[in-house]
Amino acid sequence: MRKFFIFIILFSVTLNLSAQELNCTVTVNSDKIRGSNKEVFKTLKNSISEYLNTTRWTNKQVKTNEKIQCAISIFILEQPSPNQFKGNIQIRVNRPVYNASYQTTIFNFKDDNFSFSYKEFDPFFYSENGFDSNLVSVLTFYAYTILGLDADTFSPNGGELFFKKAENTVNQAQQSGYIGWNSTDGNGTRYELNENLLSPVFSDFRKAMYQYHREGLDIMYTSTKVGKSAIANAIFRLQKIYDLRPTAFLLRVFTDAKTDEIVSIFSDGPTYDVSKLRDVLLKISPYNNSKWEKLGN
Repeated sequence: MRKFFIFIILFSVTLNLSAQELNCTVTVNSDKIRGSNKEVFKTLKNSISEYLNTTRWTNKQVKTNEKIQCAISIFILEQPSPNQFKGNIQIRVNRPVYNASYQTTIFNFKDDNFSFSYKEFDPFFYSENGFDSNLVSVLTFYAYTILGLDADTFSPNGGELFFKKAENTVNQAQQSGYIGWNSTDGNGTRYELNENLLSPVFSDFRKAMYQYHREGLDIMYTSTKVGKSAIANAIFRLQKIYDLRPTAFLLRVFTDAKTDEIVSIFSDGPTYDVSKLRDVLLKISPYNNSKWEKLGN
């Protein structure tokens, strides 16, 4: 992605400001589980893929090229009992850039609080009014979170409805006993992610997501200078969150998805004075200092 701005213009992406459905690639890695029936993991993968990709998450009609491109990778690390599993789930979501072949990552998140019960050929059923399966609830939560994050990049606060749907999933799961759904479960949980996305305290994150993508990346095809300026302003907006909460979880969520892309954008032409930008990035994401030092070089 070094020559970020030399876009191969292959198609014009339709900027649909309404929600899109999912095109999710699913992988299930069970290498850590020995002496087990491996067929159950193949069935699990197929069932998850069918659930995510065939469920009508919205009431919108979408075309194939409008579906959200995402990937979910599940790593099974333990099997405490025949039908109980523990591990982690990694979610990656891409978004097309207007008038370009480039796909930008908008979410790259690893959830380590993942355990579930599953018997081969178990049906996947989700109720908005109750809790039945932690596996299905986790998948549903991330489906709505994916839809919300994507919608936020196309219209200001466009993902509100979907984040509310995800919040309902959180609420229904809080009495389940599974970790990740409650405020007392620590940092980096599903609860914290959803609470932060809906909190007015962190509203600048969602504003920055719109500014970065719709007013920044999507403008690159007409003016890289204007696009870069908008992207920088989106990052400056995140400093407001840092000034209020220096260790805010959403700052990590943003930079986990965007670090390499930001370095590529501002290491390529046209010239942009990155001194202030570098200072802000060093504040909001100090663990990426070695990468931020490359800006402008």
